[in-house]
Amino acid sequence: MLNHLWILVALPLAGSMLTLLAGRHWPKKLVNLSSIGFPVLAFISYCELVREFFALPADKIPWIHSYFTWMTAGNFRVDFALQVDQLTIVMLGVVTFVGMLIHIYSAGYMAHEEGYYRFFAEMNLFMFFMTTLVMAANLVLLFVGWEGVGLCSYLLISFFFTKHSAANAGKKAFITTRIGDWGFTVGILMAFWHFKAIDYKTMFAAVTNVPAEGMHHWGVLTSICLLLLAGAVGKSAQLPLYVWLPDAMEGPTPVSALIHAATMVTAGVYMVARMNPLFSRAPAAMLAVAIIGAVTALFAATIGLAQSDIKKVLAYSTISQLGYMFLACGVGAFSAGIFHLMTHAFFKALLFLCAGSVIHAMGGVQDMFQMGGLRKKIPWTYATMLVATLAISGAPLFAGFFSKDQILFDAYAGTNANFLLYALGTAGALLTACYMFRLIFLTFHGKPRFDEHHVHVHESPKVMLAPLVILAILSVIGGWFALPTYWGGKDYFKGFLDPVFGASQELAMKLHPGYSEPPHSLEYQMAAIAVIVAFIGFLIALYLYIIRPSAAKKLANAFRPIYTLLWNKYWVDELYGAVIIGPLIWLSRNVLWKVIDVGLIDGTVNGTAFVSRGVGGGLRRIQGGNTRSYAAWVVIGAVAVTIFFVYMVR
Repeated sequence: MLNHLWILVALPLAGSMLTLLAGRHWPKKLVNLSSIGFPVLAFISYCELVREFFALPADKIPWIHSYFTWMTAGNFRVDFALQVDQLTIVMLGVVTFVGMLIHIYSAGYMAHEEGYYRFFAEMNLFMFFMTTLVMAANLVLLFVGWEGVGLCSYLLISFFFTKHSAANAGKKAFITTRIGDWGFTVGILMAFWHFKAIDYKTMFAAVTNVPAEGMHHWGVLTSICLLLLAGAVGKSAQLPLYVWLPDAMEGPTPVSALIHAATMVTAGVYMVARMNPLFSRAPAAMLAVAIIGAVTALFAATIGLAQSDIKKVLAYSTISQLGYMFLACGVGAFSAGIFHLMTHAFFKALLFLCAGSVIHAMGGVQDMFQMGGLRKKIPWTYATMLVATLAISGAPLFAGFFSKDQILFDAYAGTNANFLLYALGTAGALLTACYMFRLIFLTFHGKPRFDEHHVHVHESPKVMLAPLVILAILSVIGGWFALPTYWGGKDYFKGFLDPVFGASQELAMKLHPGYSEPPHSLEYQMAAIAVIVAFIGFLIALYLYIIRPSAAKKLANAFRPIYTLLWNKYWVDELYGAVIIGPLIWLSRNVLWKVIDVGLIDGTVNGTAFVSRGVGGGLRRIQGGNTRSYAAWVVIGAVAVTIFFVYMVR
């Protein structure tokens, strides 16, 4: 498999092309065989890749295979080259396995939707671009996958394209991420200008002996990293380019689970982690990553407290959790960031799929205030969603407990520790538990707040429940790689990724010569604080929505300005509309269109035509067909020529 890495990339592409070209004429069973079968084969290929990878000697890692020269222009050369190392193995596992489960779930969820074959063709195409992004051995090939997932995101978000809001959401996602991608593109060009190459191996070898830049003295590395960060901010929906992701919930729920929870939005985190040799030598860029992550984590969590749409709550939760991953990378805890990326893929995909199961059971209702009392009606969905909620809230021994605890610990006591960033992350953890249990209590507990005679609540079919159960198991055990550290043992996940991030960790130790490893007892204390904070969030939700439901309304009325601010999501969309979008539309309409397009370009073309028509009209009147008129013109012409020559002779 290592010599044929292209197979893993080609399988989902083959599924997409086959389904797109022939799926229109196929029955749904044949569409399922093609569109689900190829992701299953991709996961099987991944398993074989893992087996062969672990048999490789250490000096053969990363394994790089170049298939052909793709582009050459002077010194610029790009190979179609794929790479596998420890980070690739983790990311591919998330993409292929979670992607496969979501495809299986979609067969039940989308069974009665029009465009069934088109949906699966686009989902397969997304997996192709995501595997390309993860396995790329250079920045240009990564950029192909990067832009490809952006295209597929646009197609899938606007899947219900006859719905005005869905079409607008797709365009919003595409345009917003393009803003960040502009910086990303310039960053790639600057990297080539500086390193004379864009493949990882050459770049990372060249930067090995480059000293770290100062916090207040930016150099080329800091500039490159900040430009790359711009792309990551757009793709991973961080401040200030997060606004596209909540609207992306207009797409089908499996799209939310695949693209906006488990894979695409994590591309920015993956890219920052992959570029760790550059970022670790640019402390100003690292600080920017950490600040953006911590502020976004808290900012999005506050908005999630006030939303009523079950998918919107999960959307802001995704933005917040991505903020934790950025915070981890920004404080140099790259392994912790990728660890949270993996565990988040399990429980957030599960949360979205459970939300889809609830919406399916409720006949399309998404407002949590129109639900309630579903616990006994859809017990499998309730049980699995409760597991995911415990995981994301950081309940002990659940996956999110280990990964989020490690991030907060590194923010507090790591080499690049910052107490303010730790405090922001801890506050976000409290709010996470609060808004997630608010979702559970409003949706599943209390009395039904819907007409039970018209809404016939029913459990989802087995094809939808099976992926929920598998993801629930992973949401429990997915973090146990780090479990031995609580008994003084080895963090297996961190140890596995050490060949990728170890050099950056060593550099961080050199840059902070006075730093010493914190005592193991501190980790127990920090874990206890994290659990207490999450438990407080749970108690707040329990009191407001179970013990005394009327207190929530009283609290909202008492703090009406704050509640209104959160309900309206800080009016960020309106602010962007007034400050950026409105002026751009005015400029486009009144200057670019009316002045330049209509006045200058069209005016020049139309003016030329008008003059030509006038001249032609005048000449046409001269050609009247009258012989005496022609004779008169001949005489006039002869006289004029005679006068001219007489004048020239004088």
